[in-house]
Amino acid sequence: MILGHIGARKGSKGVPGKNFRMLCGKPLIDWSLDQLLANPRVGAVVVSTDDPQIYDHAVTKGALKIGLRPADLATDAAPKWGVWQHALAAGEAVAGQPVSAFLDLDCTSPLRLPEDIDGALDLFFAERPDMVMSVCEARKNPYFNLVELNDQGGLKVSKELPGGVWSRQAAPKVWEHAASTYVVDPDYLRRAKTIYEGRVIPFEMPPERCVDIDTPFDFRLVEWMMAERLKGEHHG
Repeated sequence: MILGHIGARKGSKGVPGKNFRMLCGKPLIDWSLDQLLANPRVGAVVVSTDDPQIYDHAVTKGALKIGLRPADLATDAAPKWGVWQHALAAGEAVAGQPVSAFLDLDCTSPLRLPEDIDGALDLFFAERPDMVMSVCEARKNPYFNLVELNDQGGLKVSKELPGGVWSRQAAPKVWEHAASTYVVDPDYLRRAKTIYEGRVIPFEMPPERCVDIDTPFDFRLVEWMMAERLKGEHHG
């Protein structure tokens, strides 16, 4: 069984209450939750939250009743990994069947398309890594146009190569970790302490589908992009 998961903490310093804030006609969480519930490959869905309103909403829509997230996993400092481990154990216990893949959709990245989810799942089952992680090509490259201070207080390229790199095309490709879509091997999730311990492979998505809401500006940007998409679908 593929277990779908969304983490949606109550608190948010950047955008208060963002996970349940309305975005283009429905709460932010529903843009991701509806994708999990609509995907025929997903056997069950859990929502990990410390917010009773979000929890009741998710259960009413069809998420499993796993209870509220423990207090130690509901702080600003709580790592995503521990939240995932708890959600996997709770989801497996309630569903009563083993999980073959743990599929996490980030609540604050609502612009992914259903084909992105299927693409990440296909890659996971084809390659059998410990984890598939969504990425997008980085706008800036540490071998070319990311800079930092040297010992003398002057600028240098962050990752220097012999002879230098004088064009973006010649620089090694780097990605941004796009907090959007993850597929994790359940055994790896149980035993590992952090994300990158095992074989974590990239699933590349277009940058415009990877915008993550962290600030009020991000929320307005995503709202505009989603409205444009919906307008296109309506006219299409």
